[in-house]
Amino acid sequence: MSNRKTKSNNLVHAECLSQVQRILRERFCHQNLHTNLFGVQVQYKHLIELLKRTAIHGESNSILIIGPRGSGKTKLINHALKELMEVEEVSENVLQVHLNGLLQTSDKIALKEITRQLSLENVVGDKVFGTFAENLSFLLEALKKGDRTSSCPVIFILDEFDLFAHQKNQTLLYNLFDISQSAQTPVAVIGLTCRLDILELLEKRVKSRFSHRQIHLMNSFGFQQYMKIFKEQLSLPAEFPDKAFAEKWNDNAQCLLEDLTVREVLQKHFNVSKNLRSLHMLLMLALNRVTASHPFMTSADLVEAQQLCSMDSKASIVHGLSVLEICLIIAMKHLNDIYEEEPFNFQMVYNEFQKFVQRKAHSVYNFEKPVVMKAFEHLQQLELIKPMERTSVSSQREYQLVKLLLDNTQIMSALQKYPNCPTDVRQWATSSLSWL
Repeated sequence: MSNRKTKSNNLVHAECLSQVQRILRERFCHQNLHTNLFGVQVQYKHLIELLKRTAIHGESNSILIIGPRGSGKTKLINHALKELMEVEEVSENVLQVHLNGLLQTSDKIALKEITRQLSLENVVGDKVFGTFAENLSFLLEALKKGDRTSSCPVIFILDEFDLFAHQKNQTLLYNLFDISQSAQTPVAVIGLTCRLDILELLEKRVKSRFSHRQIHLMNSFGFQQYMKIFKEQLSLPAEFPDKAFAEKWNDNAQCLLEDLTVREVLQKHFNVSKNLRSLHMLLMLALNRVTASHPFMTSADLVEAQQLCSMDSKASIVHGLSVLEICLIIAMKHLNDIYEEEPFNFQMVYNEFQKFVQRKAHSVYNFEKPVVMKAFEHLQQLELIKPMERTSVSSQREYQLVKLLLDNTQIMSALQKYPNCPTDVRQWATSSLSWL
């Protein structure tokens, strides 16, 4: 009987956990707009007012949202658009056009995308236009209502705005800003960028038509606010079906917040990056360890997630190298110490390796020079060493200058974790230069 009860409890747990995983993953992957905005209420109010003036009163506007990657620019605009579309008189009338500088790399592609998003392919048909401006004004003219007195407001959202500024003649930006300045179709042009010098990239004629409104997002919250965000991001919503499980889960989130180990992990993470995207990555990795047999997140899960987040990719490549390649890296490390980070060549590394082999002939196999050369070239393919100049056909490979792309701390930490590393090799890495 007790076995059957345990089994049914496990089934309930598994069902709840799959819902938890779905809800939290949607939140961490920025697919859920129901989460709160943090520390940007003033900017949000400014943006929503501007959008309402365009959507309701037919007033054209332009604005730039500037902030580092992960500061919440896209989230801010998505929240504002969601609130705007909930207004009844707006939802049926306003059109949105989303463009991205990475995708719409030329004016022609951008125009095609604008036509597609405004569903005007049939209207354009086989018409031929002399200029970009003619084509765009025709598209906006086609959106005018039957009585020709008023038009549908159009909101243009330009992601990676700085890439549009690098396009030839900045035709798209010029025409959009020109329409927003004139008394034609009401449009709002919203640019999203992470470049603070964006206005310097704009041509004089484009800059003169831009309204110079800017919203800056700078992740200005402190560690206490960061911990509140951590708890809020991990908590389940009130409408979660299983109230008892949601209460246990939220209590566990509160306990985690009070745990000293978790605070240390969060402090480290906060010191490296304040943006919420990196916090979501940490929580996502910890959430992956939650299973039916381990239904609640623990401090150990967060510690492991932090280690995965801060893992050094180059040091992890070193773990997969052969002992000969490790020896060559140690030889380069010693050459760096002797010559104070000056570049070196294969012959110097080989000589260094030979000295070590002669001293430790009983424990390290003496490889032939072509084999050592092959190992050296493999390190170059893995981009652990970098040639200082382009290789020419006439130059000898042994004497080509290269530079090591690993520092001493990376090499030593990788050696600590290297499986079955010979003791003599490890001692050689830690030894001083006195034996030279």
